[in-house]
Amino acid sequence: MGYSGHKHQKGEKELTITDNRGFIIAPILTKPVNAHDTTILPQAFTGLMTLSQRVGMALRGSTLTFDSAFDSKANHERIKAHGLIPVIYPNLRNAKTAIVIARKFRWFRKDLYKDRYKVERTLGWQETYRKLALSYDTLKETRLGCRHLAYSMINFRITFNHS
Repeated sequence: MGYSGHKHQKGEKELTITDNRGFIIAPILTKPVNAHDTTILPQAFTGLMTLSQRVGMALRGSTLTFDSAFDSKANHERIKAHGLIPVIYPNLRNAKTAIVIARKFRWFRKDLYKDRYKVERTLGWQETYRKLALSYDTLKETRLGCRHLAYSMINFRITFNHS
């Protein structure tokens, strides 16, 4: 567990795999909240590839959508090297002119990114259910169990289309 200076609280950051409907497939990685997304993606991506091999899920040709916090050349190359399509919203850091901004969006697939709202909706529900797993709980297993309960409730909600 780490400390977020921005939110002024302790907490954990979690990367989960969801399909394009927002259905949670698996939690991949839990890290301290002060770890940056671009640095934890390599370990999470390895976990994703291991999981897909174990269950026989063919990911080649699938898209992986991420927000701008994951935008880096290394992450794009890592995803492409495994035959997946990276759909990462460009981070506009240090992009002040229209030409630089246009260059960043040159390879961005807006048509594939438009379904990202379903993933964001699931992440919002995850945040709602996070109240089950209070951050001051000292047992990691209890927090993990509460997360799994929340994932079950979210998947139930998506499956039976109740909000």
